[in-house]
Amino acid sequence: MGLVTAVGHGVRLARAGFVFAREGAFVDVDPALLPPGARLPLALVNLVARRDVRGLAGLSRAIDRLGPSYVKMGQFLSTRPDIVGPKVALELESLQDRVRPMSREAAIAIIERAFGAKIETVYAEFGEPVAAASIAQVHRASVDGPEGRRDVAVKVLRDGVEKRFASEIKDMVFAARLAERIAPEARRLRLVQVVDTLARSVRMEMDFRLEAAAASEFADNAKDDPDIRAPAIDWDRTTREVMTMEWVEGVPLADPDRLAALGFDPPALARTLIQTFLRHALRDGFFHADMHQGNIFVDSAGRIVAVDFGIMGRLGRKERRFLAEILFGFIRRDYRRVAEVHFEAGYVPDTYRVEDFAQAIRAIGEPIHSRTADQISMAKLLTLLFEVTALFDMTTRVELVMLQKTMVVAEGVARKLDPQLNLWSISEPVVGAWIADNLGPKAKVEDAGRGAAALATLIVEGPRRLEAIAARLEAWAKTPPVESEPEGRGLARLGYIFTGAFVTILLFALIKWS
Repeated sequence: MGLVTAVGHGVRLARAGFVFAREGAFVDVDPALLPPGARLPLALVNLVARRDVRGLAGLSRAIDRLGPSYVKMGQFLSTRPDIVGPKVALELESLQDRVRPMSREAAIAIIERAFGAKIETVYAEFGEPVAAASIAQVHRASVDGPEGRRDVAVKVLRDGVEKRFASEIKDMVFAARLAERIAPEARRLRLVQVVDTLARSVRMEMDFRLEAAAASEFADNAKDDPDIRAPAIDWDRTTREVMTMEWVEGVPLADPDRLAALGFDPPALARTLIQTFLRHALRDGFFHADMHQGNIFVDSAGRIVAVDFGIMGRLGRKERRFLAEILFGFIRRDYRRVAEVHFEAGYVPDTYRVEDFAQAIRAIGEPIHSRTADQISMAKLLTLLFEVTALFDMTTRVELVMLQKTMVVAEGVARKLDPQLNLWSISEPVVGAWIADNLGPKAKVEDAGRGAAALATLIVEGPRRLEAIAARLEAWAKTPPVESEPEGRGLARLGYIFTGAFVTILLFALIKWS
């Protein structure tokens, strides 16, 4: 990294640090928690802090001031309570894309450029924006087809947003690398990997063909599910910058009184929401990872309709087994099995003992089972789990944390529909059925068959693969060594100095708030 690049990152992050300081985000940080070298910078930055707002409220105000990229980062970090702590995650959940919409004319210009055609040849009618976010905005429109005119939702990518996000994500990578150099806790949390995940997520969100594909895949998986669906995609009117889908007429799950007045059963909808989420995660390994109230509706037929497929989660077979056995272990109070699953998956270092980990898991599970249904909180469970995994040096699994966070959000929506919701009794049929189908005798026979097929493939392909490996090794051995550039590394360190104190303070502020 050259001097100019490092200084550029430093200047932009220093500006962000000033905004955080000005909004009082660091006022409540205990200097004793910081390394000695960061205590003086903390005292200095707090001199510029506002006095009317501080702490977590100041954090939200600072993120709002810094603009759409930081709002998106905050929303993403709200899915990572293992990093920022449950209190910060809850505060970040409240962040909204308070972004002024583009004009209808600006959106039309983007659409016409994307399709290479006039707006009237693409849509029969095209209305004003009905919602605006940091990446895109939504318009209501209509199209003509064989069955007549129908309403559609049109999502339009903001002009210039990709360039801004690319620049600011590079700043975040720079800060994450610095944080991992400063604090061992940051290395355990894999902050660079977290920022990389954010970058991939944002890149996918900014290509609406991928979001449309996610919605289509979700719809295919749910085609035989009687209680949930996704809006249909209009592929002829979808490009990288524009996505067109069925307009959803429905009642948001945020309004249980209105649902009841219309004849729906809110407690039944709560059960459906939790069970369909678990079914998709376990059965399909593909789930909606942004299930807040604004993304879930009930249509006139009483089916749940999910929208906004920009953030999706995937689980491999190993992770699905881990999830199922963990949940089933808590349901059955088999803490030994919960601990064994962590070790079998390789998530806990084998320097620890299963018995000790089981004891820690019991400390989490027993208080939950001694409470009434309306007192059992998945959020509380996950808070305790994060504390235990840190105690046992468990490496963060990004895909599992996203799933756990989604479960917390889904639980919150469900509890507003049914305050007496018993999460465990609702989960048991789905989890138990998956375990019976996938870990029972029939599944073991199928696993043996897959193993035999894999072995046969390896035997057939083995010689060719060994030859390829040998050729690569030979080519690598002939490659001349690359000269190191100590001067370049020295210049890069100057950039790290610009932001070292700010990143240190912010990291420890998050730990303090957690």
